[in-house]
Parts: sequence; structure tokens; C-alpha cells
Amino acid sequence: MENRLDLQAEAYKAMYALETYLQHTQLSKSHKELIKIRASQINGCAYCINMHTKDALQQGETAQRIFLLNAWKETHLFTAEEKAILAMTEEITLIHQNGLSDQTYELAQKYFDQEYISQLIMAIVTINAWNRIAISTNKSIEE
Repeated sequence: MENRLDLQAEAYKAMYALETYLQHTQLSKSHKELIKIRASQINGCAYCINMHTKDALQQGETAQRIFLLNAWKETHLFTAEEKAILAMTEEITLIHQNGLSDQTYELAQKYFDQEYISQLIMAIVTINAWNRIAISTNKSIEE
């Protein structure tokens, strides 16, 4: 598939402002990459899956955890905190199904303060926006 278009510079500027914000949060690199990969898997964004699995591997994530990310509920490879983040990621990404449930929000509150939860939500929202941009513009995977 050919790229359809490049978004206007102003549109990207707004998205990069979100990325800049996220770079200055308390979120760990590992948490950010788990969010980015899992949301991209759900959304079927090959461009973002490719980019963020490479980034995660470069940051020390294991291939096994990446391979099993779409089955995180059935494995013990992820911590309780990571499972709370992944549950949030799935529910926010699939917001049309019920949104972020009280149960998942309360689970997140066991591990994270309000500021961290806010940052998690913004990270999830941001990658979902990037997924939609990449898919809508037919962004191709860079080899």
C-alpha cells in the first residue's frame, strides 16, 4: 500500500506536543512500550507494532514477553502492576465496549497514585491517536 498523505505540519506538531509531555512524565519506558505495543496490536497498526517492538527490544524488553503480550492474562511473565496497565490499555482502546471499568480503575489505584494513572491514560490515548493516523494514511513499515 502507498502512503495516502502526510498530515500537515501543524497536526503533527500537536501530536508531538503529547509525546513531549509523555517524555517528561514519571512513566517508565517499559510501561510506555507495553502500552504502545498492546494498543497497536488491538488496533491492527502494523507500522506502530513494528516501531514499538523494536524500541522495546532496544530498551531491554524480552522477546518472550513481547510474543506473549496479546495473551498477558494467561501468563505469569507480567507483574501485577503491568497487568493493571494492560487492562487499562485494553479497556480504553476498546472504549466502545464499556470504557475504563470501575474494577480496572480501582485495581490501578492499588499500584499507582492519581498522577501516574493520569499519565497512563494520556499515554494510552496518545498511542491510539497515532494508530489511527498511521492506519488512515496507510503509513508503511520502514524496513
